[in-house]
Amino acid sequence: MSKPIVKPWLFYALSVTVLWGVWGALIEFPEQSGFPATLSYVVWSMTLIPVTIYALSRNNWKLDFNKSAVFYGMTAGFLGCGGQLILFQALNFTPAYLFFPIISLNPAITIILSVLIIKEKASRLAWVGIFLALCAILMLSYQEPGNSGSESSIWLLIAILISTMWGTQAFVIKHGSSVSKTGSMQAESIVFYTMVSSVILIPFALMMTDFSADINWGLNGMYSAAAIQSLNAIGFLFFALAIRYGKAIIVVPLMNASAPVVTVILSLIIYAVFPHPVILAGMLVAFIAIYLMTREEAAMEGTHEE
Repeated sequence: MSKPIVKPWLFYALSVTVLWGVWGALIEFPEQSGFPATLSYVVWSMTLIPVTIYALSRNNWKLDFNKSAVFYGMTAGFLGCGGQLILFQALNFTPAYLFFPIISLNPAITIILSVLIIKEKASRLAWVGIFLALCAILMLSYQEPGNSGSESSIWLLIAILISTMWGTQAFVIKHGSSVSKTGSMQAESIVFYTMVSSVILIPFALMMTDFSADINWGLNGMYSAAAIQSLNAIGFLFFALAIRYGKAIIVVPLMNASAPVVTVILSLIIYAVFPHPVILAGMLVAFIAIYLMTREEAAMEGTHEE
């Protein structure tokens, strides 16, 4: 019997890489055109609705609605959406270059929880790939310090909080999906509960928005935000599916390391700015990490099928 050329987890992970990579390169366009980032969150919540409808339709409209599913789904949703809202607010008083190197290390939280709680294992080759992926994430997040800075160390605590929330979210999705094999929850249901969580948090995003300022409701404002945030929403569906079919300690670092590579390449083309040598080195390290992790997973699957 012939084997599929691309395993499901790898297909979904690569799809996330492309979608989130493009999203990262374009995300600043609406805000630069006068559409606040907090309202982009609201738009993102709205784009999750058709993605959720599609996800449920492909699953024959089956929605897991037991206590365990609601708990895992809403927990994952509030962790992800809540972290995003906190980031929006925090960036008002602290420069991004201080935040993102810390936040981008969230896969380390996922790995630790997956190993300690659900006992996921990987070979030495995979651990090398995971370590390189974490290094690549940090390198790809590098930004040259500007003249501004934070006078308080509170930013570090906030960055660690967001990183912990997002890393825990990925673990919760994986743990809930693992339990779903006995009938508890599927990836499509995770998307549904995340959509519900994002909508519940919309009032907070509206309260964070300065409506006294001019807001661009036009084509290059709200509508471009809708198109760009759709990439994020679709990517989240694939993100949930990738974690469902693959190992969290493999797919989470892979996606977090490879998506910034796409962002950097597109940003280079769009803004015609040559990346810093640290970022270029991070791209190379990310490609090596991706190769090691995908080869390890293929080798383990081949062993199981013999």
